[in-house]
Amino acid sequence: MINIAHSNSMELPPLGNNPSTHHAGTTPGSFANPPRVAPGVEGRWTFSSPDTPNMPQPSEKTAWDFLPEGWSTVELEEAAELFDYTSGATRVVFLQSDDSQRKVCLPAGFEPSTQLEWARVGVITPQMVRVAEREDHLMPAQVRDEIAAGRLVIPANKHHLKYQLDPMAIGRATKTKINANMGASPVSSSTDEEVEKLKWAERWGADTVMDLSTGGDLNACRVAIVQNSTVPIGTVPIYSMIIGRKIEELSHEIILESLEQQAQQGVDYFTIHAGVLREHLPFVVKRLIGIVSRGGSLLAQWMIRNSGQNPMYDRWEDICDIMRKHDVTFSIGDGLRPGGLADATDRAQLAELATLGELTERAWRKGVQVMIEGPGHVPFDQIEYNMKLQRTLCHGAPFYVLGPLVTDIFPGYDHITSCIGATAAAYHGASMLCYVTPKEHLGLPKKDDVKQGCIAYKIAAHAADVALGIPGTRDRDDELTKARAALNWEKHFELSFDPDTARAYHDEDLDVDTDFCAMCGHDWCSVRISKEIVEFASGKDENYQWNRAKVSAALTPEQQEILEKRGHLSPQEIHQLASKTKKVVGANKDAKAACHSDVVDAESAKQIQVERLSSAT
Repeated sequence: MINIAHSNSMELPPLGNNPSTHHAGTTPGSFANPPRVAPGVEGRWTFSSPDTPNMPQPSEKTAWDFLPEGWSTVELEEAAELFDYTSGATRVVFLQSDDSQRKVCLPAGFEPSTQLEWARVGVITPQMVRVAEREDHLMPAQVRDEIAAGRLVIPANKHHLKYQLDPMAIGRATKTKINANMGASPVSSSTDEEVEKLKWAERWGADTVMDLSTGGDLNACRVAIVQNSTVPIGTVPIYSMIIGRKIEELSHEIILESLEQQAQQGVDYFTIHAGVLREHLPFVVKRLIGIVSRGGSLLAQWMIRNSGQNPMYDRWEDICDIMRKHDVTFSIGDGLRPGGLADATDRAQLAELATLGELTERAWRKGVQVMIEGPGHVPFDQIEYNMKLQRTLCHGAPFYVLGPLVTDIFPGYDHITSCIGATAAAYHGASMLCYVTPKEHLGLPKKDDVKQGCIAYKIAAHAADVALGIPGTRDRDDELTKARAALNWEKHFELSFDPDTARAYHDEDLDVDTDFCAMCGHDWCSVRISKEIVEFASGKDENYQWNRAKVSAALTPEQQEILEKRGHLSPQEIHQLASKTKKVVGANKDAKAACHSDVVDAESAKQIQVERLSSAT
């Protein structure tokens, strides 16, 4: 424990890693557990939150405990000669990332097909190298070891790699990822619009995209999205399986044929709702909102009408064979996720989660990569338990959660209520967050809804990464803080996630870059005052100094659109900002902007600000 200076009665909790590369600032560091990126079961605590009392503990098993028949492995206690994998080899001995050695014996004639299988024979693939380049706190060998343990996946269909896919990874050792959902429906959107939304989602930070199309030409839409995407693409294959037929007509043959087709098209991960079993259905009878998963409800209907078990569960090994051939990653669906706070953490949800753990083990035995989907609508106090129960039952397989939403009464604002839950979920164990847009529960998201959802979830993911102490995750925050302290507006906006919005909002009140902002004004600007105090380091970083206030650049078309939508300025005022010159904004030729305190006295600067603010309201 660390004693706080000048106080014997207050102590900080044990500290984890500092998210700042240079330990910038005065904060002591992360309150998360110390990172333990290590091969095998020793890495089960990697970037984790401290447990509150009675939380389920991490599984002591990994994917190494669920090898195919005819395989065996052991970590060697004494150094042995290394044997690299070659085609047809029946034994490999390779060096793990902590310099320990692992021996793996495998059947004659085996040839790796998936990232998991390559990792099991000790090979670092080009995709693993690329992931390490993007996750600069990890080495390629660590990426390989996390994949081999089942704690990390690289969704990279062999066919998608022929196009524009830039390999990425999902897992607790990496930064938290976000997914954007989109797709044409029978009443809205088209293939061209979906491709446009794909590029828009990529622009605003989506790490993966799910095509959830239920209308239009599904094949054409899917192919177009795959061929145009740089990020992994996921689908829920059952949607296309039932186009033109009743659910009870869905056969095992149709299921396998559809999966094969989508795998050949290059889809990187499939949501398969195989955990909804016939024996689970009585548990949802008294729910307030029943089954809210489309895939889950369709399969429940199939089981009732056909008096049979979930066909996805029954044909799991056959499905695995298709996934393995093309290296499609499982996103094992949570068909019984809660659709309202009143149904969260109930018997149906937890029974399905236990089944997802079983399916994980079966998929790993087939050499297929796995992540698990999770809730849903969950009260804030239950999020940690849900995250940590999954890491126990599913042996640390990456958890991919929708939200979760922590309230039900804010339609139109569910991107906010859900990103609150998403931050907690990522801190307590989720590896990827499925975004929620303002249109959730209301309709199909449009371009701006996609942007709002992506930004809300980038906030949630980044906040969790900083809290977990993932190395370097706070560096850009620190740089922006230094720019803000120096009142260097240009750098301030450049370092922000959405510079256009930041600049537009600033210019809405003050159309020149001054040594104060419109929130406090000149006399009350605490940042300006701190910067002027000689004894303080605040605002004095040499890289962020600027000599004088200046007229900023004219607004771009994007920035004009932002202010037009806000509706606070007249068209004429926006036009002035869009054609900004020193004359238009009231600065004298070859002089500093007239509202800057170096040009006018404090009272005059204050009066100028008051006039501008009053004219804008």
